[in-house]
Amino acid sequence: MPRGKYTNHKGRNRKFTNPEELEEERRKEEQKKRWRQQHGGDSSSDESEGDKKSNDEESGSEEEESSSDEDNAGKAKGVSNLIEIENPNRVQKKLKKVTKLDTADLAEKPQLSRREREEIEKQKAQAHYQKLHAEGKTDQARADLARLAIIRQQREDAKKRREVEQKEREDAAKAKTAATQKALGKK
Repeated sequence: MPRGKYTNHKGRNRKFTNPEELEEERRKEEQKKRWRQQHGGDSSSDESEGDKKSNDEESGSEEEESSSDEDNAGKAKGVSNLIEIENPNRVQKKLKKVTKLDTADLAEKPQLSRREREEIEKQKAQAHYQKLHAEGKTDQARADLARLAIIRQQREDAKKRREVEQKEREDAAKAKTAATQKALGKK
C-alpha cells in the first residue's frame, strides 16, 4: 500500500493478451476466410479481385475497377434502398457550368435589404439638403442668413460707435493738453 492519503488506481487492472490467444484468433480468422472462399462469401470477393489484379494486371484491371465501382454504387447499405425519403430541408448543391451562367444576372445590382435601402435614401436626402442649404434655398438657411445680416449690422454699428468714442477721447485729450499748455504759457 502506498503511504499517504491519496492513491492512484491507474495501473492495477491491466491485462495483457497472451501470444497464444492472439495466434488462436488469427487462425480462426484464416479458417473463416477459407470457408467464405469455398462457399462464395462477400468479403472474399474483394480479396479474390486483388489476386486477379496481381496475376494479370495488363488485361482486365480497368474493367474490374469499373465493375466494382458500379456494384458498390448500385448497392446501398441497410434499408435505404427500400425506402425513398426526400428531406425538404436538405439542399443539394447544383453545379453550374461557366458557359450556362447568365451574365445579365451578374450585371444587375444585388438586392438590398430594407434597412440598407433606407440608409442609402437617408444619406441621399441629407446630401441634397446640405446642397440646398449651401445655396441658401432652405428655410433654415434663410433664417441663418437673416440672423447673420442682423449680427453684421450690429457689429458695424458697434464699430462705428467705438470709432466715434475713440475720436472723442482723442479730441478731449488734445483739448486738455492744449489747455494745460495755455495755462503754463508755453504756446
